[in-house]
Amino acid sequence: MTPVELSRTVLHAVRCAVDAGELRVTVPARVVVAPPGPGGWGDYATNVALQLARPAGQPALRVAEVIRPYLAAASGVTGVEITGPGFLNIRLTASAAEGLVRRILGEGLAYGHGDGLAGQVVSLRIPYDVRAEVVADALVRIVSSQGGRAEVAHGDPVTLRPVPAPEDPAPLGPDAARWALLHPAPHDRPRISADHLVQRESNPLFRVRYAHARTRALGRNAADLGFTSEPGPLGDLDHIDGRADDHIDDRADGRADDHVDRLLASLADHPRVLAAAATHRAPDRLARHLVTVADAVLPVLPAVLPRGEEKPSAAHRARLALAEAAGTVLAGGLSLLGIDAPEHL
Repeated sequence: MTPVELSRTVLHAVRCAVDAGELRVTVPARVVVAPPGPGGWGDYATNVALQLARPAGQPALRVAEVIRPYLAAASGVTGVEITGPGFLNIRLTASAAEGLVRRILGEGLAYGHGDGLAGQVVSLRIPYDVRAEVVADALVRIVSSQGGRAEVAHGDPVTLRPVPAPEDPAPLGPDAARWALLHPAPHDRPRISADHLVQRESNPLFRVRYAHARTRALGRNAADLGFTSEPGPLGDLDHIDGRADDHIDDRADGRADDHVDRLLASLADHPRVLAAAATHRAPDRLARHLVTVADAVLPVLPAVLPRGEEKPSAAHRARLALAEAAGTVLAGGLSLLGIDAPEHL
């Protein structure tokens, strides 16, 4: 279930509560669902109860309690919890996760591409500046991924003017230079330093490319062990300690199930992020999203291959499929940014 589909499910739950006379509000045109924040639970959370509390004349917690059973009964939802002042936290069924992985693997690098800008021509008039050129180049591909066409030209009136780089990024090499110019928001001054080249967890570009390379290496390792990927139930992850390796061990604390939840949420959010990056002319949104995906998948990877005397099982094949789906999203996103996604690192 994608965030858009889940948003419709939440709206349907609100409509059911209104039709039953338990809420007296106008059903909103849209609601926002997003990965849960600190203290949250499950795959997604929504603030719809806080949004409706005032018009309903009831506390947000009470509104959440009214909506909760209707949402919990929806197809594809396996649990709903209320946290904080009235956030509805939603966990999706395993079949929904399996469907997401199948969709990503089926669509490949085109996962997240849409037609939201179909027929639209986006005019990008930029100054003669290296960062503006790089941002515009990335936007040509990102806009195209949403069905539109971006035309780049120089001269007034300028419509795209990111803060220029303080120095020439070329010495960083093509990939690190592009990342240095694309990862910060357009209104932020990019940092041009050798930090973009170091191979450790403090470097976001390294984490993204390393995570992609690890997912591809697991596919090769699995082939050596005689099995391939197949989406399905992930099995019991309680015995996995959640530590990926020494490169990112300070990011791997927590239950493996929590890491899987965050990974699935970030993968499902990819189409929305691409659409927003195209609509708002903001490739930095895609770059930051790739960091989120990388940080979510790395702690999951130790659970993919059998350990010790274990034999490859359906759960291992499903975990490999999940890892491959994450690698596909990382490769597709890097490609749109014009950055290489290495198979080996």
